[in-house]
Formats: sequence, structure tokens, C-alpha cells
Amino acid sequence: MSLKFTHEALPSRVVFRAGALEGLAAETARLGKRALIISTRGQRLLAERCAGLLGEATAGVYANARPHTPADGVREATDVALRAQADCCVAVGGGSTIGLAKAIARHGLPILAVPTTYSGSEVTPIWGYTEDGIKHVASDAQVQPRIVIYDPLLTLGLPPEVSGPSGVNAIAHCVEALYSESASPLVALMAEEGIRALGRSLPMVVKEPRDLAARSEALYGAWCGGTVLGAAGMALHHKLAHVLGGAFNLPHAETHTILLPHVAAYNAVAAPQAMERVARALGAGNAAQGLYNLNLAIGAKRALREIGMPEAGIDRAVGLATQAPFYNPAPVIAERVRRLILDAWHGRLPSS
Repeated sequence: MSLKFTHEALPSRVVFRAGALEGLAAETARLGKRALIISTRGQRLLAERCAGLLGEATAGVYANARPHTPADGVREATDVALRAQADCCVAVGGGSTIGLAKAIARHGLPILAVPTTYSGSEVTPIWGYTEDGIKHVASDAQVQPRIVIYDPLLTLGLPPEVSGPSGVNAIAHCVEALYSESASPLVALMAEEGIRALGRSLPMVVKEPRDLAARSEALYGAWCGGTVLGAAGMALHHKLAHVLGGAFNLPHAETHTILLPHVAAYNAVAAPQAMERVARALGAGNAAQGLYNLNLAIGAKRALREIGMPEAGIDRAVGLATQAPFYNPAPVIAERVRRLILDAWHGRLPSS
């Protein structure tokens, strides 16, 4: 069978090594002279450390990034950046922080990202915001971080209960990239490698959080996941995660983690080659079961009800997920989607 694909490489500079944060000033100078440093409240100390590294090149610290990027927070942070006359942003943290920086980047402020979780947002052009319970998502090359500093030392303090789901979030990017309508051979290779790296390292990270080698491999896997997320379109899994997160304010990574085995089962018949690669990367006989077993190995929550989703919200979720659905290899049928969400709500084994 002859190959046919389109692959568009996304421009970014990646610096990956333990201790890489010490080079922050020189890397930031590639983008501008006055950097607004963005973080969540929980990462404020690290943001202040970055401010110290930048010295006079710091335009200020904004430490109020929030999950799902609320629209009012975007307006507030953008106003802070413009009043501070910042000409670039340094985003320190996970998807919440980098997502906020992307919203600000639409005003012409390039981003240097310093990820401390495994979200992958730092290497994608995908951005979004939440307003009135609806998460709006778009892709814009202008918002993709120009420079990414991966320093595994910054992940050593990430608690196991956060590390595991954050890593499975990155695996979700890889899984969906394998059956994306815009996948390419390079994307497929990187996706499978990302699943392999994360599947092997996450149980070790959870068992021994200070294991730098395991942390490095997990961060490498997350880079693979983020890269393929940016290069290939996503499908039903990401649509569901966005719907549930926006509508019920559920924690992003845990929502991904709970849903992923069920979506893999949903797509198993329609995307057999992709699922074969997922299973191979995990050393499992079946992709959905392998993902479910990984969740067990990292002690992740298995039910949407455990993370705050109301049972009464299932029908609303089905309606939102099946309105203008993303591309998906298996048809997006309301009754099947309802069964998927119900299984995930109860924490049942994934069923095709």
C-alpha cells in the first residue's frame, strides 16, 4: 500500500537537561527584554525564583493562573501584561499556566515555557478558554511557545497523585494521534515512543518520586505526547475531556485518565492498527485493558463520580459531546457515548 500523508513541523526550540532552568535568562533574551512571569498560586515560589534569574528583565509576576483558563482570568492577566509593558511571557507550571500564557500570546507576546508537569501544552498551538460552562478550543500557530525548557529537577516535587494522571494525559495525546486523520509516519513513531516511555516510567515515578531517571523518561514521554498533539488532530477522547472539564469543572488530567481506557475500547474495532501499537508500547495484549491496568499501577482514580461529576450531568455531557463532534475513527453515536460515559462514571472495566 502506498503512503499518503501531510506533515507540518512546528517551530520551537527545546532545551532538555537537568539544571536547564539556570539558563533561563539567556533563553528569555532570545524573545524579548521584559518578561511577565506567569504561574498558579501554588507555583509562586518557583515563579519568584525565575524572577530572580531574570533580574531586571522581569516585568512582574502574575501568579493567578487557574484550571480551564476562565475568560475573566484571561482578561485580567492580559491587562496586567499590557500595563507592565511586557514583550514576552515566561510560563512556569502545567497546562493551566501555559494555557493562560497562550491566551495572552494572541496580543503579540511570545512564550518561553517551563513545564513542571506532563501536560504537553508547551509544544502545541492549541489554546482555549472557558466561559459560561463551555470550553472553547482553537489552534493558532502564534500562541505556540517559541522556547521550552525541560528541567526534570523541577518535577521531583510533583506529588505521585498528580504525576500519574498528568502522565496519562500525555499518553492520551499519543493514543489519539495514532488514529488521527492527519497522522503521519513520524507522528506514529513518536506517539508509540511516548506511550512506551510513559508506560514504563510512570509506575516508577509514583513509587519513587525522587527517581531522577524515571522523572526524565516521563518528561521525555510528555514531550513526545505534546509534540504529536500539536502535529495531529485529536478525536473523541479530547472532545469528551473538554466537555466534562468545562461543564463540571473536573480536574483535567484525572478526567483524561479515567476516560482513556473507555475511549480506546470504543475505537478498538475502527482503529485496529493504532490499538495494536498502543498495546505493543504498553507490553499488553489489549490496548484498553493495558491502559486500565496502567491506571491501576499508578493508583489513579477510576470513576468520574470520584472526581466530582454528578450522575445527573451524564445526559448533558452526551449532548455536548455529540454536537459538532471532532473527527473519530468510530462513528460518534449518542447512545454509545452515553454508555461510555456511564461506564467511566461508575469506574467499570472498559467495554467495546
